[in-house]
Amino acid sequence: MQAGSPKWRRRSEARPGEIVQAALEVFAERGFAAAKLDEIARRAGVSKGALYLYFETKEDIFRAVVREAVVPNIDMVEAMLAQATIPFPDLLRLALARIETVIETTRLGAVAKLVVGESRNFPELARVWHDEVVSRMLAAMSGALERAQMRGEVRLGDPRLQAFSIMGPILLGVIWQETFTPVGAPPAPLKSLVRQHGEMMIAGLAPRVGDPQ
Repeated sequence: MQAGSPKWRRRSEARPGEIVQAALEVFAERGFAAAKLDEIARRAGVSKGALYLYFETKEDIFRAVVREAVVPNIDMVEAMLAQATIPFPDLLRLALARIETVIETTRLGAVAKLVVGESRNFPELARVWHDEVVSRMLAAMSGALERAQMRGEVRLGDPRLQAFSIMGPILLGVIWQETFTPVGAPPAPLKSLVRQHGEMMIAGLAPRVGDPQ
């Protein structure tokens, strides 16, 4: 195909990916309820009718956005956290740095805000985000913590609650960045927040003299 050929002349197998990318942009800018299929189709370079060749509903498009634009990053973080040979402090630093990079270089924050803001009216959004993103991240972090406890690198406690303690402030930073900074609130620099929080968690999770073994 020559450079400059219109999008609608591209091979059909390329279109689902173009639709997903266009939908990600529209969802991030407009939110879910206000996102129009006409605009997604226009940005993808296809007709509105062509959308229905690949996706039955707007929820199906959202599911594809999560699976294609977000899940590959979750796969990488999961693989990183599964490395049992790396001491937990170093492992946590690596994982948090990767999470911070993903947030800063993708539209993940905007999609997370969308889910938080619109899931009451569109519960399927929360279900997809939980199943494909949140539950997997918590399980991966919990597993890393449990293995670290067994090696004596992390103090005993409920690994899942420890994982919540690690991930919660990062989510707050994302919501702050997406919701409050645009209306004039002082920014919360995500890189500094993640780094400082990681060091606090490493110190707080470290075993102490007198802890039960």
